[in-house]
Amino acid sequence: MSAKILPFAGQETVKILLTRSFRRLHSHLLTRTVYSCRDFFAAGVIMTGSRIDNLNIAVLLPCYNEASTIGAVVRGFKSALPGAPIHVYDNNSTDGTALHAMLAGAHVVRERRQGKGHVVRRMFADIDADIYIMADGDGTYSPDDAEELIRTLLTERADMVVGTRRGVHADAGRQGHAFGNKIFNMLYRTIFGTDFTDIFSGYRVFSQRFVKSFPAVSGGFEIETEMSVHASRLKLPVSELELDYGRRPEGSHSKLSTFKDGAKILWMFAMLMKETRPFVFFGIISAIFMSASLGFMTPVLFEYFETGLVSRMPTWVLSMALIMVSFMMFTAGVILDSVSRARAEQLRIHYMSLMAPRPREHTPLLPDDLDDYHQQSAKISIR
Repeated sequence: MSAKILPFAGQETVKILLTRSFRRLHSHLLTRTVYSCRDFFAAGVIMTGSRIDNLNIAVLLPCYNEASTIGAVVRGFKSALPGAPIHVYDNNSTDGTALHAMLAGAHVVRERRQGKGHVVRRMFADIDADIYIMADGDGTYSPDDAEELIRTLLTERADMVVGTRRGVHADAGRQGHAFGNKIFNMLYRTIFGTDFTDIFSGYRVFSQRFVKSFPAVSGGFEIETEMSVHASRLKLPVSELELDYGRRPEGSHSKLSTFKDGAKILWMFAMLMKETRPFVFFGIISAIFMSASLGFMTPVLFEYFETGLVSRMPTWVLSMALIMVSFMMFTAGVILDSVSRARAEQLRIHYMSLMAPRPREHTPLLPDDLDDYHQQSAKISIR
């Protein structure tokens, strides 16, 4: 009898010990989860339903002749983000874009200077918000993705989230646009860094401190490139989220010109490189002049070492002039690099003086609540 009872008693003891161990492990894991989520509760990152509580969100839609799509875009954002004001900035449209946007419930403002860069600069200067959502009015970006972009901005504590375009190379536009998009993205990663894979995406979410520290000097479609360079220059926290890219509906046409806008973007690359990386910019120019100088100088030197004469004096003078220009370019690069670093420091200080996006009112998890939870967990483990 005892031989049968002892194994049974041993099994019951093991079961009790395993149950207590499981409860203690469960209590420990749950406690760690509560502690790890405390910062998210305190920062107001947790979202309820489809709305983001206590955040002032503004939707910005720059438009030029988008009457066929702007109404649906405005209604889509009103449905995706109830309560968020929709601001449509009309850039001298001639097809009734402003009227369609107004009828859909948007706040409409007219910007007379032609070009997306002028519109963006006006929007960023006029509107105050905690979070800014910028999209195009052509219907190629889904308003339903706005909440996910905002969630990414908050959870990753970023200052800009770019909605990269899935399937952009299959766009209804010309193949030249897709090819240029690939080339310019590769060029950007070579010059400015690997922070972005789609610098021309128009679907972006910004924090207030990004918007209010962004100088916005471009006038056209180069504005997205300038935004990306600004983030890379100041080493701001950024993120990307791959989203579906829609086709333009019938009757809506792209405003981009393959060669004209491509040349503007290429020029913008050069100017931004001069402003943000002057040592590299002027170093390349210096190397070009130095190579030309050596090319003209070499045959003259060979002749001099062979005969002791310099028969081509103008060539020698030209080579000396080119090498002097090379030295001047190198010196300018060294000096301007120090100036650029000082400007970047000033921009960084201004950026740091602005508040990060967070709800104005929140109910963080208090230490007393955690103590009560620990007491309850201890009682459960003792049982």
